[in-house]
Amino acid sequence: MSIAEKLSQMGVTLPDAPAPAANYVPSVRSGDLLFVSGQVSSGADGLIKGRLGADMSVEDGAAAARACAISLLAQVRAACDGDIDRLDRVVKLTGFVNCTPEFGDMPAVVNGASDFLVEVLGEAGRHSRSAVGANLPFGVAVEIEGIFRLR
Repeated sequence: MSIAEKLSQMGVTLPDAPAPAANYVPSVRSGDLLFVSGQVSSGADGLIKGRLGADMSVEDGAAAARACAISLLAQVRAACDGDIDRLDRVVKLTGFVNCTPEFGDMPAVVNGASDFLVEVLGEAGRHSRSAVGANLPFGVAVEIEGIFRLR
C-alpha cells in the first residue's frame, strides 16, 4: 500500500505545507536526505498551545505531537513535488515540548509523532529520536523537526 493510500485509509488528509514563520526555508535536501525545519503544533483551529505539567495533559501533548508529524509529512510531500511516496524512511526526529521545569514525560508526548509515523510507514517509520523540554515560540505545546531519506 502506498503512503498516500495508507493516509487516506487512516482518514488523514495532509494540509498544504506550512510556510516558514521567520528567515529560514522549510526543508533542505542533501543527497537522499531531507532535513525538515521544526513544525509547530497546529490543527484546523490554529496553533495548539499549552504547557505540559501546567495546563495540558500528556494525552493532549501527544495529540499535538501527532499534528506536528502530519505537518512534517506535508513538508516532505512539498519537497517531493507532491509525491509523498518518494519518502523512503524516517531517520531522526527531534521533539521539543513546552513544559514546566518539573515535567519529565517528554518522551511520552513525542510518542504521539513517533507512533503516528510508524502506523503510517511501518518499519520505515522507526527512527532515532530526542525529546526535550523547551520554551517554545507562540506558546505552542510541541515543535518537531525531522530528517528523512528519499527515494
